[in-house]
Order: sequence, then structure tokens, then C-alpha cells
Amino acid sequence: MRALRVAFLAASALLAASSIAVAAHAASKHPVKHIDDGLSVAMDEARMITFTQPVTTLFLGNTTIADVTIIDSHHAYLLGKTFGMTNMIGLDSSNRQVLNAQVHVINRIMGSVTLNRGAETYNYSCTRLHCETSPKPGDPSTWVANTTAVSQQHEDTAAKAAVASSQ
Repeated sequence: MRALRVAFLAASALLAASSIAVAAHAASKHPVKHIDDGLSVAMDEARMITFTQPVTTLFLGNTTIADVTIIDSHHAYLLGKTFGMTNMIGLDSSNRQVLNAQVHVINRIMGSVTLNRGAETYNYSCTRLHCETSPKPGDPSTWVANTTAVSQQHEDTAAKAAVASSQ
């Protein structure tokens, strides 16, 4: 009886492990959930969107979440700024509404690492070779400020070098 119970538990553990492996494989293959009721874009990424009817004016409910730039009457770029949800309304040349869509800005899953140190999180963008700091909302403010300051200093140095080389 005891041997049967141990065999049953072992089989259950193997079945659970294979289910987890299959779920992990499926998650890595399709890391972003497809959203049928609107548009989705990853944070810090741009996506071109196509309209079925001509659009001359676009409004976003919250421009801190996303931004949009019209290319022509049938195309625009959608930029994910921070994760969240807002809406986008499109008007035609007669100011009639031709579009009202939800915009979902999602956190990038691929190529990012989050380090948890107690209650604080530190986010990094990674390639196969190395990781770079990539602060996100919720990271400690001093770490975000240091990362921003170093980036700004790097840009200022490059701009000064460009001006010096052109003189």
C-alpha cells in the first residue's frame, strides 16, 4: 500500500513537472498576450498602426502612458511610454469619430531582468552579452536619478565632442 502511494506521488510529481515545462515553453514562445479589444505596445517601443478609414486627428486619453504621431491618413506610430491603459479617438476630415480604441501599454518581458532586494526592485535591459540599467516606475528614486544623471552626462559629453570636432 505504501509503495503504491509513493509511486502515485512520484507519477504526480513527474506530471506536474512536465506541465510546468510545457507552460514555461508556451510562455517563452508567446510572451505577450494578444489583445482583441484594442492596441497593445510594449513600454519604450514604437509600433506602426494602420487605420481602415482615413484619420486626420488623433487624441489620446493620457499622454503619459502613450504617444501617437500621424504619418498619413491611414498610418500612425504609437509609442508606449509607461505601462497602463488609455484610449485613442480618431476623427476624419469632417470631425466625425471613426476610431475609439483602447491602448494597452505592457511591460516588456523579453530581454529584461528585475532584481528584487527586499521591497525594492531594480530593472535592467539585457542582451546576450550584458545588462544595462533600465529604470521603470516603482524603482528606487535615487537609483533612477543616478541612472538618469549618468545618461545625461554621457549625452552632454557627446554633444560637446561633436561641437568641438566641427570647429
